Amino acid sequence: MSVSVAPILITGASQRIGLYCAERLLDDGHSLIVTYRSEREGIKRLRQLGALALQADFSSETSILAFIEQLKMHTDSLRAIVHNASDWLIETPGEEAAAFQRLFSVHMLAPYLINLHCQDLLARSTPADIIHISDDVARTGSAKRPAYCASKAGMDSLTLSFAARFAPHIKVNGIAPALIMFNPEDDADYRRKTLKKSALGIEPGPLVIYQSLRYLLDNPYVTGTTMTVNGGRHLK
Repeated sequence: MSVSVAPILITGASQRIGLYCAERLLDDGHSLIVTYRSEREGIKRLRQLGALALQADFSSETSILAFIEQLKMHTDSLRAIVHNASDWLIETPGEEAAAFQRLFSVHMLAPYLINLHCQDLLARSTPADIIHISDDVARTGSAKRPAYCASKAGMDSLTLSFAARFAPHIKVNGIAPALIMFNPEDDADYRRKTLKKSALGIEPGPLVIYQSLRYLLDNPYVTGTTMTVNGGRHLK
């Protein structure tokens, strides 16, 4: 991917996959804007590497629109938008509606509004891309987290709709990961059971998502596609 003057925006880049992809893009010489909900060491490191870090709250229409206004004060163009911001909630009894509304806002309303209101920024870059980071669980559903799963499935639908709406100038694609990297607190039994769920049976690490991201940014002939990066879970 050739380096563009226009920056790439990555939402939710303070840790894990978002942080890794942000660091790799900076290493490759790209200008970068990242968002974060809470200040973390990863954000401090990205600032030191040259990224512009903006605090953002995607839990409501008002806060999403406030972020877009703030973003446009810092740049008049974007090479790409990578929607990586995510929330991981279980619908506890009595709090189901609040959990659903928050997940809908973070996973669907924020990408929807940012895509619509930043189309003009992307239009000033050639090429231009939008990439939604979804979740492989949208393929199967989830008994434990139906709201999370439904909102990620909605993100996959946004990929199709915006790909049709923004063609031919802006490509819109998605990435649907499963088991990319464990958390430090995951015990050996959980890790063993989880690895058995995929045909390849490995913990690949965030590089595979960066490779997928680069493929979608580099390829001029792919739009409206969600790439499954799940180690062959659908084969088990």
